[in-house]
Amino acid sequence: MVTRAPYCAGMSIRVGFLGAGLIAAYHAIQLNELRDRAAADPGSAIPPHRIVSVFDPDRDRAAGLAGGQGAEVAADPDEVIDASDVVFVCTWTSEHLPLVRRVAAAGRALFCEKPLSVDLDRSRELVDVVTDAGLVNMVGLVMRSAPTLLVLREMVDDPASGRVMNVVFRDDQYIPTQGMYASTWRGDRSLAGSGALMEHSIHDLDLLEWLFGPVGSISARQSFFHGIDGIEDSVGALIGFDSGATGSLASIWHDVLSRPSQRRMEVFCENATITLVSDDIGPVIRQSSDGEEVVGGDDLIPWLAARGVATPSAEEELLRAVRTQLDGGTAPRLRPDIDDALRAHVLADATYRSAAAGGAPVSVPAVPSR
Repeated sequence: MVTRAPYCAGMSIRVGFLGAGLIAAYHAIQLNELRDRAAADPGSAIPPHRIVSVFDPDRDRAAGLAGGQGAEVAADPDEVIDASDVVFVCTWTSEHLPLVRRVAAAGRALFCEKPLSVDLDRSRELVDVVTDAGLVNMVGLVMRSAPTLLVLREMVDDPASGRVMNVVFRDDQYIPTQGMYASTWRGDRSLAGSGALMEHSIHDLDLLEWLFGPVGSISARQSFFHGIDGIEDSVGALIGFDSGATGSLASIWHDVLSRPSQRRMEVFCENATITLVSDDIGPVIRQSSDGEEVVGGDDLIPWLAARGVATPSAEEELLRAVRTQLDGGTAPRLRPDIDDALRAHVLADATYRSAAAGGAPVSVPAVPSR
């Protein structure tokens, strides 16, 4: 068992994991890449850090993640929390709230995977817990830091593009109860809460407001082709933005295992169209009367850097904030945080309510100020 000694300036930040599945492995890889970058550059601003403890109900899976890190396999979540300065909660959705309560009680910094919880009420409860504890926190809505989405945002925000008129957004992947995801729990309503919209397209709902401003109304329909109780696999939503723009979101879980998870977006502005062909490497294409600009692959980050847009990962931003707090400073607000995630839950709840009402439009409350 790893015991968390009092933090002293210059120590490595101790990172713990609750959950050791695919998404936990992704975050561990990101942390390891940051560690390697810092080791290669003595002047790096990346704080030193190490993964010290891992818990998963499947002990073999916990051992698989911990073994590659030189970390301990914990007997229970409290061992991880006790050993760590920051805790990544990467379990199935229904466990987020009870585990976040334990993290908050110990006063540790928090990275909580999305969705926050299985429904809006319990998501609000989680936000209250974290807010009352004053935790440094971040949420796994990591699409905001994808270079492709940052390029698209810059192109949309360019005054030369004009106002956004219409958005067509499609997000699909094979149902993640199979294949590389092997998340059988996503077929269990008691663990996941619902299906494609909240478990996958919670990212998309967050992106729609982040990119195009507040949503005022949603009209939606949903389907259950896989016949799993409470787990929808196809959602179509019509979206009205406060700006007057309109949009559509298609969220699909299919069975084409040869097809990777893909997002495509077409943004129609007054003076330009901007197309995101794929969210991983692009390209992002801007077409106007003056011609066409294509940015993708290795050109994404240099294009952003030339415009002063930084591209730190969520993990890097979190580590810097945790270091600031541990050193006695005031950590900045990280984005996206629990409040951003709660707003995405508000949009998801409106979508589900509309679908339950046969597609009747549902008004979305205004974005609260903070």
